Amino acid sequence: MINDTQEAKITEVEQWLVQNKIVDVEIMVSDFAGISRGKLTPRGKFIEGLKSGGHRIPDSLFALTINCDFVGNDFITDLEEDLFLVPDMETLRLVPWQKKPTACVICDVVRETGEDAHASPRQVLRKVLSLYEARGWKPVVAPEFEFFLLARQENVESAPLPPRGRSGKLSADKGVLSIDALDEFSDLFDDVYEYCDIMNIQIDTLTHEAGPAQFEINVYHGDPLSVADQSFYFKRLMKQVAIRHGMFASFMAQPYADEYGSAMHIHQSIVDVQTGENVFADKDGKDTPLFMSHIGGLQKYIPPLMPLLAPYSNSYLRIGSGMSSPANLHWGRENRSVGLRVPSGGRAARRIENRIAGADVNPYLAIAASLLAGYLGMKEGLSATEALTVPAYDLDSNSLPDHFLSSLSQFDESEVLREILNDEFVTTYVDVKTEEYSANARVLSSWEIRYLLMNV
Repeated sequence: MINDTQEAKITEVEQWLVQNKIVDVEIMVSDFAGISRGKLTPRGKFIEGLKSGGHRIPDSLFALTINCDFVGNDFITDLEEDLFLVPDMETLRLVPWQKKPTACVICDVVRETGEDAHASPRQVLRKVLSLYEARGWKPVVAPEFEFFLLARQENVESAPLPPRGRSGKLSADKGVLSIDALDEFSDLFDDVYEYCDIMNIQIDTLTHEAGPAQFEINVYHGDPLSVADQSFYFKRLMKQVAIRHGMFASFMAQPYADEYGSAMHIHQSIVDVQTGENVFADKDGKDTPLFMSHIGGLQKYIPPLMPLLAPYSNSYLRIGSGMSSPANLHWGRENRSVGLRVPSGGRAARRIENRIAGADVNPYLAIAASLLAGYLGMKEGLSATEALTVPAYDLDSNSLPDHFLSSLSQFDESEVLREILNDEFVTTYVDVKTEEYSANARVLSSWEIRYLLMNV
C-alpha cells in the first residue's frame, strides 16, 4: 500500500503528464554498457503501476553482454526473476525527439524483498555516495565527454573502420579548438542544446577536439547521482540527434588507430556538509591532507577499478597512446600528460581531474569507481607521490594495467572492492566482461586476415 505522501506525489506526476499531453512513458534503467533498457508504457498504465508497484523487469537485464548474450551465474540464473522498478521522479523528463508526446524516467531497482538489486549500476553509485554521506562529505563531479561524428553507412559490419565526418562528406579538419569545425555542424549542435534544455541536461562548453569531427561537451558540475543521470540521458540524446542529421555519434574509446581517442574526464571535489567548504584546500588555499589522501587513493585503487573506467579491449588502445591520453597515475598541476591533473584555481575550485576513463564507460560506474578510489584513500589516510612537473607519457612508474584481462583479474580478486560493491555486482560484471572479451577474441582481426591468412 502507498502512503499519503506517495499518493500526493503520484497525483502531482499524473497532473504533469496530463498538462504536457504525454501519451507514453519510457521506463528505463542502465545496463552495464550504459545502454538504456526498459519498456514503453501508456500514461494510464504508468500511473497504475506507480500505485500498485507493478513495474517489473527480469534480472537477466544485468547479465547481458554488449551484443545481448546472456551470461548467467549463481546470482542471476536462467529463472530470470522479476525485479521491481522504482521510478525516480526527479529524473522525469520530456523526450524531445519523439513524434508523440513522450516522457522518460530513470528507475532504481529492487528485489521483491525490498533489497537493492546490487548489479544495477545506479545502485552501485548510490552505495559509494552513502560512504561519503556517513562521513559528512558530499562529492561534486563534472564529466567531459569526447565523441566522434561518423558518416552513416548501410552495413556497419562490412567496413573495418567507420568513415569520418558527415554522410557523403569526409571531415578532415584536425584543427584543435577549431571554430570553423563547430560551424560546419552548427545545425546539429543547435538541436543538441535545444534538446538538452528540454531534458534539463546542464551542458556548457562545446569544443572541437584533436580528431576529425571529434567534439567535447561538458556537463555542469553538481551532485554525482544527478550528474550521472544527466550523462546517461546525454549519451542517448547525442546519438538520437546525430541520427536525425544523417550521422552517427560514437563514444567508442579508440575508433581510429591513428587518431586521438575519446575520454570522459571526471572532475571531482569534496565538500564538508556542515561547513559547505571544499575539504581539498584550507582557508589559505593550500592543499589539505585529505586532498593528498584522495589522490593517494586514486593512485592505489584505480588499477583494480580499471574495468569500470576502461570496459572493453578497445579501451586500452587509447591508454598510453601518447595522444593526450595518460599511461600512468602520476599527478601534477596543469599537466595534461598525467592521469590525475589538478587544474589551477582557488579554494572553492580545488579539484582533481581523472583523465583515465574513456568515453565508452557507463557514467554511473565510472563516477562510482573514481569516487570510491578517492574515498578509500581518505579513509585509509594514504599518501600521494610528489607532483610531476615534466611530461609523463614515457614514464614506467605508477603504470596502469596495459591489458583488459589483467585489470579484470585485479578487480575480480580485490576483497576490498567485493566487500563494498557486493559479490553479486563484481561477479556478474566480471562474467559479462569475460564473455565480451572472448567474443571479441573469436573474431579474426584485419591484421590476421592480411598477414597470417595467406602467409603462414
